Amino acid sequence: MASSTKANSILLFVLLYLFLFFASADIFSELIYRGELINLPELTGKTVEEARALLAPKKISLATVDSRFDTRLEKGRILTQDPAKGSRVKPRRTVGVVVSLGNEQIVVPRLEGRSVEMAAQLLKAAGLRRGRVSQIHTPQAAAGRILFQDPPAGTVVNRASAVDFLVSRGQEDPRYIMPDLIARNADSVLRQLRSLGFLKYDVSYAWYPDIGPGVILKQSPVAGSLILKRNQIHFEVSR
Repeated sequence: MASSTKANSILLFVLLYLFLFFASADIFSELIYRGELINLPELTGKTVEEARALLAPKKISLATVDSRFDTRLEKGRILTQDPAKGSRVKPRRTVGVVVSLGNEQIVVPRLEGRSVEMAAQLLKAAGLRRGRVSQIHTPQAAAGRILFQDPPAGTVVNRASAVDFLVSRGQEDPRYIMPDLIARNADSVLRQLRSLGFLKYDVSYAWYPDIGPGVILKQSPVAGSLILKRNQIHFEVSR
């Protein structure tokens, strides 16, 4: 019975000794670290692996606290760190970092056949922007409608990329050669112009000796000019 009690006492003593040994070692280590401050290095722009390798000798750990899309840094690169570069910290401290997911990828919407205004709204909603806009006369689509886009619909591009498009100006108006109408009867000429769809004209009157009334004396544009039906035509007619 006495020997059993003695053995238990020895075991208890050994356990107490081991506890005090490890506890004192931990406290001693903590006291050493407490007096040591480390300047944090720059981590932004580095990969998580590079940052961990840089911090490991300093007994500082790294934790990714967030990630987000970024147009500047490729995927896996550190965007921000906390505490910041140059901060003085104790060993065993954890540095939190935000990591880049790279540039967000966007699928280009279909714009062909839509108006320029609608296309601009769709691009804005998708996180893209309007690029160069070219125009061409064509009977294939109404004026203001998009004929072609670049990049095509369905292409995957970076956020904020530009999309160019070609816009219809509608069918081009036919051009006519202005005839020589000097000395012609004004009433007859004006009737013919109206029947052909030339409705934009004006007439002024002037008195000329030896010329009867209603005769065209001057015209603008002059004979031989190229004109459209929407162009203004002016006549000076004798009184």
